[in-house]
Amino acid sequence: MFGTESSLSMFLNTLTPKFYVALTGTSSLISGLILIFEWWYFRKYGTSFIEQVSVSHLRPLLGGVDSSSPSSSSASNGDADSSRQSVSECKVWRNPLNLFRGAEYNRYTWVTGREPLTYYDMNLSAQDHQTFFTCDSDHLRPADAIMQKAWRERNPQARISAAHEALELEDCATAYILLAEEEATTIMEAERLFKQALKAGEGCYRRSQQLQHHGTQYEAQHRRDTNVLVYIKRRLAMCSRKLGRTREAVKMMRDLCVFQLMKEFPLLSMFNIHENLLESLLELQNYADVQAVLAKYDDISLPKSATICYTAALLKARAVSDKFSPEAASRRGLSTAEMNAVEAIHRAVEFNPHVPKYLLEMKSLILPPEHILKRGDSEAIAYAFFHLQHWKRVEGALNLLHCTWEGNVSMCVAFRMIPYPLEKGHLFYPYPICTETADRELLPTVFHEVSVYPKKELPFFILFTAGLCSFTAMLALLTHQFPELMGVFAKAFLSTLFAPLNFIMEKVESILPSSLWHQLTRI
Repeated sequence: MFGTESSLSMFLNTLTPKFYVALTGTSSLISGLILIFEWWYFRKYGTSFIEQVSVSHLRPLLGGVDSSSPSSSSASNGDADSSRQSVSECKVWRNPLNLFRGAEYNRYTWVTGREPLTYYDMNLSAQDHQTFFTCDSDHLRPADAIMQKAWRERNPQARISAAHEALELEDCATAYILLAEEEATTIMEAERLFKQALKAGEGCYRRSQQLQHHGTQYEAQHRRDTNVLVYIKRRLAMCSRKLGRTREAVKMMRDLCVFQLMKEFPLLSMFNIHENLLESLLELQNYADVQAVLAKYDDISLPKSATICYTAALLKARAVSDKFSPEAASRRGLSTAEMNAVEAIHRAVEFNPHVPKYLLEMKSLILPPEHILKRGDSEAIAYAFFHLQHWKRVEGALNLLHCTWEGNVSMCVAFRMIPYPLEKGHLFYPYPICTETADRELLPTVFHEVSVYPKKELPFFILFTAGLCSFTAMLALLTHQFPELMGVFAKAFLSTLFAPLNFIMEKVESILPSSLWHQLTRI
């Protein structure tokens, strides 16, 4: 035993500072390479390579579930179904409350020098315009043929010039639409152009309505004229809303909803006029009519939206928010009405968890894009941009939202109940993992930080390897700069490390007979 100790002590004494520099430098290099690989793998796949290998390969060896079992097979099928659902949920929708490009978006650019719309967003709008305003028979009418090319033009000035050229030939509704959207610098000017578009559009609609049954070509033309007419009336209603004529806007939106139902309008899901109607009714504080609209559209068979979910939460919060106190709720518990309000907020936040930060003004708003991703940051911006004023108008509503958001309301902890979205859903389908990528395409990331949910935390092994790399690199540097001093520290550290072992060995020697200990050491 003493011979082993003396050999170890001699070995430690013979180690030079260069050995410690090489040892710590090599350790730092290896841990640095592991850190770089782990970071790259995490950025690409969203998980730690070491953790994934541990779960996939070591867990079955230690008695975990066999990956080839039927249950695992069914689970993987379920994951595939969930991923397919996630892909379908990442469909980009047209913003029902999108602003006017000339009168609002361009004015923002003139004042700030910033571009509020991304190329991807504007390209989607160009595709929408071609879907709404063109058909196969456009070549039969010269003005429509010009506008068909105009909608495909990328240069805004070229589009505007083409619209003026079409108007020189005849009164073209789609040409007026383009000028109202892109050339008009005020809402009043846009409204004037839309009224001219309405006059021309109604004439085309009446003519195509009489010929729609004469063949597929006329049917397509009538469908296009219907799209144009609905679009013009919707934008006129939005002009009235922006100019303060809210009751007039509500009447026009109600007529549009009835028109859609009567005509079986095929693009109902793309326009979502009921969301415009909800916002206007909230401005009038006509909460009974808001509830009636929600009862019609907040149906399990219809697509949900932040407007529907958060408006339903606002109405239930309105019933209790003016007298709500978190301290009183903690003492007596939540009443039935308060519990209903909290559950409605819970439902809304599970659908889109980005909205509360904008409503609570914890994050700055920007101009909403022309397209939104449901359950994404773009939808949250579009909702809060128009509805923040309605939440502020209801006394105590934002306080209730804040208390629930922070988890201060006893017995409800609504936000802690929200399931981890990448694994499962509760009231809705699992939260899609593709929202961040799509939102980065829709939102101007130059001056807006995209909200990400859930926040991906760095895996433990990345933090561990980063700490190990930094520590060993520091040791290598200190050993190179102060070799003698670090040698003393290394010997002292090793002596301290082996001190408990030496103490145990001494105790064992004192207890066991010397002859027996001699035999053991020989073995």
